Order: sequence, then structure tokens, then C-alpha cells
Amino acid sequence: MGGSRIDKRFEKTRAENRPAFVSFVMAGDPDPQTADAILAGLPEAGADIIELGMPFSDPMADGVAIQLAGQRALAAGMTLEKTLAAVARFRERDDETPIVLMGYYNPIYIYGVEAFVAAATQAGVDGLIVVDLPAEEDDELCLPALKAGINFIRLTTPTTDDHRLGRVLTNSSGFVYYVSMTGITGAEIKNRAAVGEAVKRIKAHTDLPVAVGFGIKTAEDAALIGKDADGVVVGSALVSAIEKSLKNGTAEPGTAPAVHNLVRSLSQGARSARI
Repeated sequence: MGGSRIDKRFEKTRAENRPAFVSFVMAGDPDPQTADAILAGLPEAGADIIELGMPFSDPMADGVAIQLAGQRALAAGMTLEKTLAAVARFRERDDETPIVLMGYYNPIYIYGVEAFVAAATQAGVDGLIVVDLPAEEDDELCLPALKAGINFIRLTTPTTDDHRLGRVLTNSSGFVYYVSMTGITGAEIKNRAAVGEAVKRIKAHTDLPVAVGFGIKTAEDAALIGKDADGVVVGSALVSAIEKSLKNGTAEPGTAPAVHNLVRSLSQGARSARI
């Protein structure tokens, strides 16, 4: 899978001696048209890789900001089929920026694994992060995705010991997503030094890039985490920017620019990590 968009993007950021900036937004938030505008502008604003949330009614690992983003998207009529269509529209303009779908297994299971993998491949999806599908269930989705050329990205956490890490890394590809804390998205990172040590420990077990997410809210956070990590992931801060831009729950002309301006600031922080 050395030719995947994700591999090529990490090769690029490695050559530039900087971490990749990975931005998370929820598909269809706050409405499909505004979400398309947000998605389209992310690469120019500084996103190296885009994580696109698949809205789901029961997101157990997500904090309040991302839960609300999912609720807004679902209320606006977003579905998994429409999420894939949004990726296809993005691909009409951009054939280089990797897109990783992130979410839960239930909507994929309902869609049908074989049909989903085929549709995701056709739309131009590069990777999957399915947070509630453990390594023991690789036959369900991981192996079919890999066979189709879609990277399957695993989460590791502060509680993932070396024995478990080996199992988690089996069949992983693209990059490893290190969750910087126990708990849910949107909390604060309390020990950044420990994050750096954890990244080094994971990298001792794999040649895959390691991206760090959860708790990164400012350009300073991105710079500090980016000293050790191959990628810096920001999600809650971006979906919170969407929420704050809304008027009576409806997108304003400034909604997409608010997200892009924050991405620009955060990505510049990440780019300064090793200067």
C-alpha cells in the first residue's frame, strides 16, 4: 500500500520535517451545502489529511462538541450514502488530499460491508477509523477494506500496553492514531511530555506514522505535540467553531471561513513544531 494518498502525504511532510496537520469535521454539519464548502476549503487552509465524521446517533467515544455536530448533521438529513457522495464531490476538485472516514460500525453494518467498501472505494475514500470495532473482529471490515486498497487505521491509548499494541498494529495501515488521554474527545491534555514518550514507544513497534489527537485546541498545542508526533489531529475545536458561528442553529456566511481561519492557525502551529 506504499502508493496510497496517505502514504504519499506523510512522505511529503516527512521530507519537509514537519508533522501532518489532520483536521476532523463532521459530514453534513451544520447542513450539507455549508459542509461541502467547509470540506472544499480545508486543504488550502492547511489540512494535510481530512478526517470526515460519519454521523451516528450514539457516538460513545465523542465529547459534547462532536456529539452536537453529529446531531446537527443528522437533523439536516445526513446519511452514510450522502457522506460518500460528499467525498465524491470533493474528489472532483481534489485528487491528492487523503480523506479518512471516522465513526462507528453500526451505519456501515446496516449499509452492508461489501456494498460500503465498494462505494467508499469508488468515492475516493483513503482510510477508515472505526472506533468500536476491535482488532479481534478484523474479518468484519478491516480485511475487506485492506483488500480493496483502503487503509485501516487503529486507535491506541495510554492504556494500550506493549502486548496489546502488537495485536492492535496487526493489519493496521496508513498511520496509527494515538489518543492522548483516557476519556472522550474535547478534554484537556494534562501531560504533554507523557504524550511524547508514548509516541516514541509506539514507533518502536511500527514503521507507521503516529498521529496524536484529543485535547489539541490551539496553535501552541499543535506545535508542542508536533515536536514528537508525525501528525497532529484536531476535531473538537473545529466543530466548536462551527457551532459558535451559527445563528439560531443556522449557518451564516462566516461559518466556513471561521473553520478555515482556525485550521490555518492550527496548521501553522504544527508547521512551526520543529523550527
